[in-house]
Amino acid sequence: MKFIIYALLCMALVPVSIFAQADDETIKIDTRLVEVPVVVTDKTGRPVMNLKRSNFVVYEDGKPQDIAEFATTSAPFEVALVLDTSGSTRSELELIKRAATEFIASLRAGDRVSIISFEVERTESEAHSVSEVLCPLTSDRTVLKKALERVQTSNSTPYYDALLKVAETVFSTKPSAEFRGRRAIVALTDGVDSASAVEFDAARESLESGGIMSFFIKLDTREFFEENLMGDCQFATRMSPTQIRRFYRTYYPRARVEKTFDFCKLGDFERLEISKGLYEIAGKELDELAKRSGGRVFPAADLNEARTAFRSVADEIGTKYSLGYYPSNETRDGSFRTIRVELKNVPAGTTVRAREGYNAK
Repeated sequence: MKFIIYALLCMALVPVSIFAQADDETIKIDTRLVEVPVVVTDKTGRPVMNLKRSNFVVYEDGKPQDIAEFATTSAPFEVALVLDTSGSTRSELELIKRAATEFIASLRAGDRVSIISFEVERTESEAHSVSEVLCPLTSDRTVLKKALERVQTSNSTPYYDALLKVAETVFSTKPSAEFRGRRAIVALTDGVDSASAVEFDAARESLESGGIMSFFIKLDTREFFEENLMGDCQFATRMSPTQIRRFYRTYYPRARVEKTFDFCKLGDFERLEISKGLYEIAGKELDELAKRSGGRVFPAADLNEARTAFRSVADEIGTKYSLGYYPSNETRDGSFRTIRVELKNVPAGTTVRAREGYNAK
């Protein structure tokens, strides 16, 4: 009798453990999939369409990987659109809205868009800028139009906070099968942060861990900023203590000279030096994010050029392939793994641009 009861218990327990194991494996596989967005161009720079899975080879740290998932250029995209309405762009809010409207209209019907912008929060004692998700991901153009109407100007730039909000709020859940490997952030900004609670590295790591491509329409605001930087600090365009600290931490990390983080105590020469450094930092950060994610930076001298850049971004999003693989190296040690994509059986002069790597966490 004891044997029968023991046998029945085993029969009852085995299926549970099998299903539990299967569930665990499903979760593990899902979190391990590495998504690689890819754009392919011919020798004239035009996108190459109609390629197949067999045309691609993916390497991680130099070792070939089996491509488990493949999406063609016709698959839809999810886009987080970030609009920087601070600094020199504050007086051209309507142009920003018009450029964003044209960008959304140039996307395909199945593409989904979220809109993130900056707005000013006021208390009795102060006013500060925050990043705000004005609209979650949707393909409803009417909803997006109403969200754009709510875009406001801001008195400072919580740009890093906006990047983190894209990763942790807009793209907080895993994508459905049709959008896997097809998520992007498109930001209109100069990249110079002045008000974020987080630093660049935290925002970058969150975007990279989500496999999110980064496209930047980089506005040239330096001349405007520096024109208003000099003279009486009560009327000048101020740098925040956060910006001044970032400058000294980057360029003079071991300097023992006394530093001031009070803008009004800085001379004109110091203000110009810090401004130059902040724009250099911003340029490097934009380039790093775009390059490592498989995206691009589109320089724009003004908002008219930004409208052209928006069209270029929309064209590129519509010509992306997406690859996915389960790494042969299953170790989760936090190290950076390089990704390289090669093409085979394609015409001479064909080039590929793809995500360059990820942190194995």
